[in-house]
Amino acid sequence: MKRLLIADDDAGMRAALETRFLRRGWLVDVAVNGADALAKFRDRLHTLVITDVRMPGRDGFELMREIQSSSPRTAVILLTAYGCVPDAVEAMRNGACDYLVKPVCFEKLELAVEQVLRRAQEQNKETESLVGHSPAWQQALERARQAAATDADVLIEAESGTGKELVARLIHRLSGRREGPFVALNCTAFPEALLESELFGHARGAFTGADAARPGKFEMASGGTLLLDEVGEMPLALQPKLLRALQEREFDRLGSNQTVHVDIRVIATTNCPLEASVAGGRFRADLYYRLNVIPLALPPLRDRAGDIPELAQHFAQLYGSPGTEPRLSPDLLARLEQHAWPGNVRELANFVRRAVALSRGGEIGVEAFEHGKISTGTVLRPPEWKAGLSLGEMERRLFAMTLEATHGNRARAAELLGVSQRTVRNKIREYGFPPRSNYVHD
Repeated sequence: MKRLLIADDDAGMRAALETRFLRRGWLVDVAVNGADALAKFRDRLHTLVITDVRMPGRDGFELMREIQSSSPRTAVILLTAYGCVPDAVEAMRNGACDYLVKPVCFEKLELAVEQVLRRAQEQNKETESLVGHSPAWQQALERARQAAATDADVLIEAESGTGKELVARLIHRLSGRREGPFVALNCTAFPEALLESELFGHARGAFTGADAARPGKFEMASGGTLLLDEVGEMPLALQPKLLRALQEREFDRLGSNQTVHVDIRVIATTNCPLEASVAGGRFRADLYYRLNVIPLALPPLRDRAGDIPELAQHFAQLYGSPGTEPRLSPDLLARLEQHAWPGNVRELANFVRRAVALSRGGEIGVEAFEHGKISTGTVLRPPEWKAGLSLGEMERRLFAMTLEATHGNRARAAELLGVSQRTVRNKIREYGFPPRSNYVHD
């Protein structure tokens, strides 16, 4: 249920707003000044804060800054006297969601609330796993916001499942390129022979089957942002052309000598340190330095364990049936907080989704662990082998089982099976496993 905090030193205004929103089904807390409001906000999170600007002691601007520093997802609406409008406009630039001039028209206030919540809902859809208030996570998001204010290329290095693509999309959405396209290319999703065409496009007749000219991801992203996901897997032979395209923002399509110019911002991600790949001769040093203009590291979930209860509750609501509010018991939340989560936020989301889907309603307790839905590590269930089973079918079952156990993590599956990631990718295609989007490569 939605919770509102009203901060105003005028008792009549507080009472009127409280009554109005209680009738609309809100849970409402009221505060007589900024300090009182901050104390109540720290006691429990609120969906929305409506605050007067002029209050004794801590004013509405200070309250807004304090709230945004601890909970960027909370919406703030300012109520201001006519003479304070310039200040309110400045506050809007600094993060306030809206402002209204006193005396307040309740119909206008309700309309403003509706618009603010709708914008927040749209934003939350894009940043669903950016939940969390731990210092390490907020520090990473602040670095992302700083990067968004520039047009420089960004290199995100982080473990699998930490939200690299979500942070890349956040940077795009907060940047001056937000109206342009956001185009993503998974550098491990294509065989080496096709990757150059995917990046730079091809001319008609460039190779067998090229019946028409086709633009690549660089052209498609012009005016916006290009995400090079798992750039560390880029074949060495292709890296010089990528370096030129990054340096000059120009390239030739495959099979063409006509130069194409683009205006893009590049964000690259990797789940293994590129510096080590450079030292091992698998990645060009000059390409690494060109990508690493603004380095950004995301903390693994074990380094932000305090965010786990909030993330878990968020996923429970996200995956619950319409009209229901799945609840995770305090014991379960404590158990989740103690788990190592080698798959990070992605693994936690998958666990909560399973727990919600298999629950019979009501509170979900620690039995979600005890019924084998999660373990302290990756566990492969023994396959059911039968006499007469072909070697091909045995291999198919082994790959399917390993991908399931690793939640579709191709790198981890390759490690467990003792094969290359390319082999895992080829087997997914060969055996007709679910679409590529169901699997992760990092």
